[in-house]
Amino acid sequence: MRKLLIPLSLALSVTVSGQKKNTKTNTLVLYTYQTFNCDNTGYFDPEKYKKEEIDGVNKLLYQFSSGLFDNHTVFKLSDLDDVRKNKNIYLQQLEKQYQEKKKELYGILVINLPEWKKLHQETIQTFENEYQLKKEDLIAYSDPASLKNSKYYSTCKEYIDAVSSPDKQKMYTVWKNFAEAKSKENSNPQLVMDKFKAQFNDPRKDDYALIQLIGFGFYNCANGSFRPDPNDEGTLYEKFDKVFTKLKADCDEP
Repeated sequence: MRKLLIPLSLALSVTVSGQKKNTKTNTLVLYTYQTFNCDNTGYFDPEKYKKEEIDGVNKLLYQFSSGLFDNHTVFKLSDLDDVRKNKNIYLQQLEKQYQEKKKELYGILVINLPEWKKLHQETIQTFENEYQLKKEDLIAYSDPASLKNSKYYSTCKEYIDAVSSPDKQKMYTVWKNFAEAKSKENSNPQLVMDKFKAQFNDPRKDDYALIQLIGFGFYNCANGSFRPDPNDEGTLYEKFDKVFTKLKADCDEP
């Protein structure tokens, strides 16, 4: 499957013969856009919609739905060392991305219907939350106690209290419980627990604990707290497609 490209649009006026509206020829406008594995071609009625508003909804659905900031996911000790060493650089990059994307996102025009206005506001809120979470996550690997001031403290209190506590045993207990919970969801529970035991007996076990409790426990907890209901996404994509007439999709084979 080819790599997803940023949706592109092309608007050309075409006259559709045989279509009359109040004795006037109804002119439809060509619009092309890309979904996850399809090139779509359709026409919209300029008396109902403006191209700039369709472009805006397109961006919300396909450009601003994910991957808004660089990822510095910490899976192993070398990742942790890298984030600690380059924390300030990564924070500066994050801030630059935030300011650039914020200007574009806040200025988007959308179709004047409740569902698209709601999507715009929800996307802005998710964008702000993701930015805040990325920033807190980068800082926390060097200063776990900083999470005590997190906006997600009440939601993810268990993980934050564990990594910020002066009592290391508290962190180890939460880490073990976290590993046990993960093992029950894994097809090979023993493998998960063997990995935990090996890390627990490692000289850098405190760092291994932070990787699990900040990078996975806290991050997933916070991230899940502000994501829109995924069940709504399909409906919105279908509604966007219905903006167009004579819609055709050229899709890659799965």
